[in-house]
Amino acid sequence: MRINPRITALLLALAISGITVAFLSFVSGTTLSMLFVSGVAGFFGAFFLILYAIEILVYREVTKMHETIQRLKLKDFSFPRKNIVSDPNPLKKLNQEIFVYVARKQQEIDELKKMEVFRREFLADVSHELKTPIFAAQGFIHTLLDGAMDDEKVRDKFLQKAAKSLDGLDALVKDLVALSQMETGEIRMRKDRVDLRLITLEVCEQLENKANQRNTVLKIKPDRMLHVWVKADPQRISQVMTNLIENAIKYGNDNGKVIVHFEEDKKHYLVTVRDNGPGIPPEHLSRIFERFYRVDKSRSKEKGGTGLGLAIVKHIINAHGSKITVTSKIDKGTTFTFKLDKAD
Repeated sequence: MRINPRITALLLALAISGITVAFLSFVSGTTLSMLFVSGVAGFFGAFFLILYAIEILVYREVTKMHETIQRLKLKDFSFPRKNIVSDPNPLKKLNQEIFVYVARKQQEIDELKKMEVFRREFLADVSHELKTPIFAAQGFIHTLLDGAMDDEKVRDKFLQKAAKSLDGLDALVKDLVALSQMETGEIRMRKDRVDLRLITLEVCEQLENKANQRNTVLKIKPDRMLHVWVKADPQRISQVMTNLIENAIKYGNDNGKVIVHFEEDKKHYLVTVRDNGPGIPPEHLSRIFERFYRVDKSRSKEKGGTGLGLAIVKHIINAHGSKITVTSKIDKGTTFTFKLDKAD
């Protein structure tokens, strides 16, 4: 039952007048008319005093507090209205508003704490990743300046190594800039009607030498599907396929296979990139798309890469309104899967 100030005052006044009449009935010499007058006087006196106390001193002040929270809410953030039950009782409304407000503020605080931890880890990772190629190039150049430049073979060798380190630094900075622009929305996906099978074929041709070095077979299936028309940004989706296929070659086994499979449904194409390599341990799968996260840091460093490839892939796929997932079994291989909308 919904309680308002008048009903509350009425019930309390009836209770007070009833108690008063009952008490006076035990006093000797009290007549019925006296009891009636006492009851009526007690009822009306109590009713108006209680109503004034509730309406003026409590409800009106609570309503002001509620209005203040409403104004604060509009300046701060909007509550989900479905979480607040409509109720004429301002005390309940105030309690609900405060509960939702505090809950959302706590959520913001928790998110800020997570972001602070992420920021510290990211700065530490960036510092480490930048330091490695800079120190390497610095070491080679200082060695040459200290006298090794006179030896032609040593000079060429050290200059090539310094150039390789600087090329790695350039790739890292470019990936960092691209990732930052994607997160801030500066880079927008320019979707067009593209043949993903043709793009994949071109990527496989570009990576053919790397695949041959490891005796890895690249396959696109099914053979009967001659075209895969999707709505996507050609440059960015090519970047996705390049990263996934190149990773499958680098981290797979020698004499292995990398299979790109397309599957069609009514509205989408399901894209799968699968290898038969050593696989990824289960404890690493949830973090595989984080920046600079490497499953095997020593092997990853040897094979090159900036450590940002999969993070960029995730952002590109998300910007296409889809989601990329990964499954893996030790000694069986790893599979990356995502969907893209069909082109009209």
